[in-house]
Amino acid sequence: MGPDLEIQTMTPTQKVAAFLIVLGPTTASEVLKNIADDDLLDKITMDIASLNKVSTEILNSILEEFKTFFQASNYLSSGGMDYAKELLEKAYGTDHAKKILDRLVVLMNSNPFQFFNEADPGQLATSFQNENPQLIALIMAYLKPEHSAQVLNYLPADIQAQVAMKIAEMDTTNPEILSEIEKIVESKFSSVVVQDFSKAGGVESLANILNHAGRVTERNVIELLEIRSPQLAEDVRELMFVFEDIVNLEDKAIQRILREVDTKDLAMSLKGTKEDVKEKIFKNMSERAQAMLRDEMEYMGPARAKEVQEVQTKFVGIIRTLEVSGEIIISRENNEDELID
Repeated sequence: MGPDLEIQTMTPTQKVAAFLIVLGPTTASEVLKNIADDDLLDKITMDIASLNKVSTEILNSILEEFKTFFQASNYLSSGGMDYAKELLEKAYGTDHAKKILDRLVVLMNSNPFQFFNEADPGQLATSFQNENPQLIALIMAYLKPEHSAQVLNYLPADIQAQVAMKIAEMDTTNPEILSEIEKIVESKFSSVVVQDFSKAGGVESLANILNHAGRVTERNVIELLEIRSPQLAEDVRELMFVFEDIVNLEDKAIQRILREVDTKDLAMSLKGTKEDVKEKIFKNMSERAQAMLRDEMEYMGPARAKEVQEVQTKFVGIIRTLEVSGEIIISRENNEDELID
């Protein structure tokens, strides 16, 4: 961009790019890590790369704009729409306040229920227990998978299964019906702006949540799904990665994963596993590392099943993180994203 850039002509992603540049590389990188929309991330990254010179006046205007949005967001989360509207009108006038809130609602549309990511999973599960499983599923489908997994772990077994079924079966929902759900959520749980729930859930969403849940929860849900809907259980299982699937990973992927796991956790995770899993791990270690691992396993002695499952879940979490970052590839049956010569 040239020095004659005007703030009125800047796109939202250009403003975000300028804001991140002001924040500096360390903070900016942390912000970028939390942008789940790949297309949006690409646009912001491209704008960061293409911005050459932005005047101090424009930067100050952008900072003021972000400050206003953060302020409005805090008002919304602490007191709801009416409270935010009242305070913003006092600070900026009726017309400007309306513009701020309208834009903020649009920005929040893609991330409904995000307030619940900050709530304690145990308390959240307790408050959900008497709610309709469809409502619980709707909220959980929008939370971070690791947070939904924790909530799912705390729910009673029968509710786990019902919620899991609802998440997997979710598709498109009438926005008018969902506006009523917004009112229920606001009055029962918190003052949260919730809009456009039309796309959430599905088999992939449930598989992602179960990948982050404990082995006990994972097994419980899959077993109950098999009883109620064998095909759904199979669809979910195909999208999941469980500890024993390590045998299907390429050697390079195993070697990359092992760099993230300490010997003690690795020894614990291999307790009671099939020989082919152990062989896959040992095969991708140096002789010295193999000897250390065998010594650790022998020294450790018998381990409680729950402890082994917890470490295996942690192990799978590392694998999933590396897959999301693109450092390893998990091959699945019927994978349409095959390499073509």
